[in-house]
Amino acid sequence: MALPVLQVIIGSTRPGRIGDRVAAWAAVQAEAHGGFEVEILDLAEIGLPLYDEPNHPMLASYVHDHTKQWSETIARGDAYVLVCPEYNHGMNAALKNALDFLYHEWQRKAVAFVSYGGVSAGTRAVQQLRQVTAALRMVAIVESIHLSFPSAHLAEDGTFAPGAAAETAAKAMFDEVERWTTATATMRKG
Repeated sequence: MALPVLQVIIGSTRPGRIGDRVAAWAAVQAEAHGGFEVEILDLAEIGLPLYDEPNHPMLASYVHDHTKQWSETIARGDAYVLVCPEYNHGMNAALKNALDFLYHEWQRKAVAFVSYGGVSAGTRAVQQLRQVTAALRMVAIVESIHLSFPSAHLAEDGTFAPGAAAETAAKAMFDEVERWTTATATMRKG
């Protein structure tokens, strides 16, 4: 039986970002968990424009090729990890925009959060994301990872290494993502 597809989405598109390294770490943790086939999706590479579809996403009547490709990519996923920075006490625009492009493709799928930032570690961004993902009918996992001052956790080779406590938190989060992905599988088929 094929493993469910977990898509780790890099929410930041900013040059010089650390989000790609945080996402790579999260993907390693998900692979070590063993319950998923893991894909990393980089919004900087995907390059969605500011939402430009003439029809509401609920209609799934997409006009632009970039939306059709994004739809196919997200539809392939069974669960998601949103790796998000906190900008001005909230989520960043690129991630919100990527979520807003689609509707049906997100539904009845588990979503977890790995956030990062200063003292607050991205918690305020995650609070906003919980509201948005609820409106998209996603199942937001309670367990999440919040990383303060992520640059302090860079190894000499530039990889992100937040330590044993973050790895323990990741294991708990991925256990819950796996439970909900299994629980909602029948709903996604209907």
